[in-house]
Amino acid sequence: MNQKIIWYFDFISPFAYLQQTQLKQLPENCEIEYKPVLFAGLLSHWGNVGPAEIPPKRQFTYQYCHWLAGKMKVEFKLPPAHPFLSLAALRLTVASNNNKQVIEAIFDAIWKYGMSLDDAATWSWLSKQVSIQEAVKLMESPEVKEQLRHNTEQAASFQVFGVPTLRINQHNFWGMDGFDMAMDYLANPDHFFDEEMDRLVNLPEGVQRKR
Repeated sequence: MNQKIIWYFDFISPFAYLQQTQLKQLPENCEIEYKPVLFAGLLSHWGNVGPAEIPPKRQFTYQYCHWLAGKMKVEFKLPPAHPFLSLAALRLTVASNNNKQVIEAIFDAIWKYGMSLDDAATWSWLSKQVSIQEAVKLMESPEVKEQLRHNTEQAASFQVFGVPTLRINQHNFWGMDGFDMAMDYLANPDHFFDEEMDRLVNLPEGVQRKR
């Protein structure tokens, strides 16, 4: 029996790039549904800020990703500037019916080769790697824009707060840190969420910081 997995992602995340290189490790019976979302929309929904918006965290995150990619033996090069506007790439993905090859090519352009989405040469390179002509014609359509908005709103309604997130059987596994956890869950789902896991979900807050 196939196991359906929803993968929420935004090209703006280097961790999403790194995780997509590891998705092949998922069991063969896993069927991945690729769901592009606007990370900024999730941040707004939860009243949060991204790691790139906190200067020392931004610096550490870039260095950490460079180190992690080396440890994973994954080619990695930061684009000329970050954060960047990923909206066009997300809409192109939706317009291509979330085509896996298109998704991988966009990730490679940004994070493997360090290209900029603001550069026409990047889009020219993409068009040579995968067929995107028809998708380009549709990416600014109201239907595509609405689908991306729906994806983001749906993710938030499922308690998704960041990218990348793997959603399996109504459980969310966030970030690169959550990938091994997701793999363990797939291997033994019946015994994964025990009483202590359930208790942690409803653990009361001892104090709330004023905002």
